[in-house]
Amino acid sequence: MTDVFNVHESEQERKARERQGDLARLRGLRPIDDDFMRCLFRDNIPLAQFVLRILTRIDDLVVTELETQKDLKRLVGARSLCLDCYATDSSGKKYDLEIQRSGAGAGAHRARYHSGAMDIENLDAGQDFEELPDSYTIFITEHDVLGKGLPFYSVERITLQTGQPFNDGSHILYINGAYRDESELGKLMHDYSCSDPGRMNFPLMEETTRYYKETQEGMEYMCKAFEEVRNEGYARGMQQGMQQGAEQKEMTNIKTLMETMNWNPLQAMNALKIPEDEQEKYEQLLKQ
Repeated sequence: MTDVFNVHESEQERKARERQGDLARLRGLRPIDDDFMRCLFRDNIPLAQFVLRILTRIDDLVVTELETQKDLKRLVGARSLCLDCYATDSSGKKYDLEIQRSGAGAGAHRARYHSGAMDIENLDAGQDFEELPDSYTIFITEHDVLGKGLPFYSVERITLQTGQPFNDGSHILYINGAYRDESELGKLMHDYSCSDPGRMNFPLMEETTRYYKETQEGMEYMCKAFEEVRNEGYARGMQQGMQQGAEQKEMTNIKTLMETMNWNPLQAMNALKIPEDEQEKYEQLLKQ
């Protein structure tokens, strides 16, 4: 049986093969694919504003700032977050728009963490708590993750004893990406799941999607993005390979000392000057 790809192909042939694969992948991408959505929203305030108005039902929402792949800088020592699309409106409200095709990536605790992380990002030392801006954490999911057949779900804090809203300015929205009807939201979710710009309902979605799929400049940008992701994967693979090789070498040294010196694992690791915070890892490997 022959290999799928010729191992002797030239660098030029490899790049040509990868480009054809990238173009084929690009044709199948939809706005509900998070990498593609970030490209659609890149420097595109009109599109972000149009989508957010439909999702939040705030008809006069005006987006003034927009950033894709926003790293929250203040989560030092905590689990990091990179927001798919982060926007600010003319009244200072903050919006985190996330694509989560898998329901497992849109759990209640994740939504809470996103909302809390935005709070930390947006209140400086010395500011009054009342200056904390309202925030919207919005998950668009490919399927109806809450399972009630509704187009969207608004999550708000309430006082249980009175049933009254708590009005803390924190809003969480789940958008059912599978919902279809003739409403603006139903039409928008159709567009989010559509790979063909010619079949989209809204001109802004169609024009932006067509730019990245059909114009030379847009396709070049997408192919470059694919190549960067691929190169990052190669680099991670090499780093992991080197790390595994170093671990295997260290394991051989530990076992050799244990056998030749009749030492226990701790004695062998101390002799090899393996840091204490790594010793548990090698103890687990020895048990396998």
